[in-house]
Amino acid sequence: MKFFRALFALIFSILLVGAGVVSPFVVNWLRHLPDYRELDSLTLGSTTKVYARDGSLVGILSPTMSNGGHINRTLVDLDQVSPYMQASVITAEDRRFFEHYGVDFLGILRGIYKTVKGERLEGGSTLTNQVVKNTLLTNLADKRTEPGGLQRKIQEWVLSIQVERSFTKEEVLNHYLNVIYWGRGGAVDILGVHGAARAYLGKLPRDLTLAESVYLTRLIPKPARYFDYKGMRGLMKSLLDDMVEDGWITAQERDEAWKEKMQPRGWKVTYDDKGNVLEARLVNEKAKNLPSVVTERAPHFLQQVERDLIAKFGREKVYGSGGLNVYTTLDPKAQDSAEKASMNAQIPPGATLAMVILDPYTGEILAMVGQKLKPGQVPVEWNNAAQGARQVGSSIKPLLYTTAIEQGITQDHTEFDEPTDFGNYKPQNFGGKYAYRDLSLRWSLDHSLNIPTLKLAKKVGLNNFMSKLRTMDLHAPDDVGLSLAIGTLETSPLKMAAAYAAFVNGGTWYRPSYIRRVEAQNGRTLYDSWRDRPEKRRVFSPQVAYVGLDMLMGVVNDLTPEQGNLAYKAKIPGWQVGGKTGTTNEQKDLWFVGVTPAAVGAVWVGRQEGGGMPANFYSGTVNPPIWQSMMAGYLAGKPPTTFAKPDGIVYRMVDGHQAAYVTERARKAVRPTGGDPTPVVYQSVEKPPEDYSTSMVAIDTRTGKLADEFTPPDRVKLRRVYGDLTGFMQ
Repeated sequence: MKFFRALFALIFSILLVGAGVVSPFVVNWLRHLPDYRELDSLTLGSTTKVYARDGSLVGILSPTMSNGGHINRTLVDLDQVSPYMQASVITAEDRRFFEHYGVDFLGILRGIYKTVKGERLEGGSTLTNQVVKNTLLTNLADKRTEPGGLQRKIQEWVLSIQVERSFTKEEVLNHYLNVIYWGRGGAVDILGVHGAARAYLGKLPRDLTLAESVYLTRLIPKPARYFDYKGMRGLMKSLLDDMVEDGWITAQERDEAWKEKMQPRGWKVTYDDKGNVLEARLVNEKAKNLPSVVTERAPHFLQQVERDLIAKFGREKVYGSGGLNVYTTLDPKAQDSAEKASMNAQIPPGATLAMVILDPYTGEILAMVGQKLKPGQVPVEWNNAAQGARQVGSSIKPLLYTTAIEQGITQDHTEFDEPTDFGNYKPQNFGGKYAYRDLSLRWSLDHSLNIPTLKLAKKVGLNNFMSKLRTMDLHAPDDVGLSLAIGTLETSPLKMAAAYAAFVNGGTWYRPSYIRRVEAQNGRTLYDSWRDRPEKRRVFSPQVAYVGLDMLMGVVNDLTPEQGNLAYKAKIPGWQVGGKTGTTNEQKDLWFVGVTPAAVGAVWVGRQEGGGMPANFYSGTVNPPIWQSMMAGYLAGKPPTTFAKPDGIVYRMVDGHQAAYVTERARKAVRPTGGDPTPVVYQSVEKPPEDYSTSMVAIDTRTGKLADEFTPPDRVKLRRVYGDLTGFMQ
């Protein structure tokens, strides 16, 4: 004790002398500490449950720290953990837990003393220290030898003291049991006592016996001990003895626990009557994989749901008020199909991908995969489907061509195809090939030619096209130049799918949505997509949108592979399909965005860090098969339907193909307004009869309310009604 007192006095004196010198720097440094109050959200009652559209559980949103630190998705309260587990953890990891205030200075001094004497290094880390380290300070180095190690340790101590002042010992222990790392479980990390109990023993935390609790506790410092069960027995014996010494258990309980014939998952162990291990064989080293432990599905979709919820309600509502029940747009069949397609996708070495499926009539997201999935591996968290912004290449061309249709240009309009200087901009067709003749819009889109497309863009007007793109939430820099027409726009697969949805639904853009309904724990509805309608706007008339759709179907169907069809591999037997590929310079980004009458989908392939891919990989060979696999799996078993054709469409032959045109009468029904067309008038209402107690009205058969500009023509029915129309307008 004399040594400890002298050492403490020396350290205290040094700290006093240095305090006056460094205090200004320390104050500034401490201002940048994480907020320890974030730990408030680590409680069982704060979990938010997320469900798919069929009512099945997608996952549980338990909090993440603001710096990105993650905790176990399945939180447990302290009364759901065996008392033996609690006692064994305290005994093994922090025997002075109830005596210190977050930092065990006596333990630190003891560690220094042993280090000076050349004995085993002890860090004196407390349970509180480990909670802080595993949540608030996960982004800092955790190595004693690194220069930042001392800084990290001091921050850890300061935060630990703050935590101890604000939380009870029981709360700190509860947090520890929920966040501590327990090793790998196949494709995922085992975090928290719930995951550990399920992974290693196939049990719930509340059902753990004394022997099982001791076994799990001895895995905490070194999870690799799982592979040496015989070696674990000695460690378990010493911990049982320590628990008797500390008064947690009796000697009889210790002896009974020692004789328990425990069988960790994957092991076959035989014992004698005294509890000694006779034989221990690891019969299945993959037994602690966690498909049954981790209930989370569709991780990238779930990630976006979490962001959306926090944006709508704030962290406190999501995590601090008992949690929420969230009913999402996710379709399990669509998600399974997308994940299977991602798993089987043949893409260039070192590349990844993104995939999304949308309901074109509502903007609801049915499926989302943000990375290339690989068996047994956790996907990277970055979500290319929603967070990525990549050049879209030729997949933008259908939006330009349809804008031209809106201005009165038709599919048989021609542009001369030859090398062209656009004034310090000398683009080429793919492969440097030119026809040296007039080519129709349909031909040019079928063959994805750049020169006719750029000439068309000059006629449409770049500002007009940019304005049109903005109506679909596609934003290009003001100085992008004419190259915008052939794909220098940067955006996400999700936004491209939403833009293409307008071709299917009659010209309406819907803001993509993840959530249908949100309920508080008391059942009160906080959000309902039917009541709180997601944003939508008309971007094309139904007739113009249908001509654009007709051109998209032409891309998939007009040509044979020998004639240069880039999208024929997207065909789905029995279904109408349209779509467009996109390949950027040096094959940096490969795209296919496609449509069917039931769903719209987008597939992007590229390198996560950017950069070109091998020259023999391009969008026509890579993306359509992936898209087809994803969409065909989702559509399997559904009765095929066809695209709804509005009134005001006629067909003429263009380059040997039936091509859609807007009739003159239908065109006059819409005043041209550049990028923001006026809503189309579908049909006139008959003159009111002499009896003014009745009226003839156009009804949307889907809602039973008055039809508006967003109602597809085939859903409009004329009905005679009596009296006031107010009820239909609510």
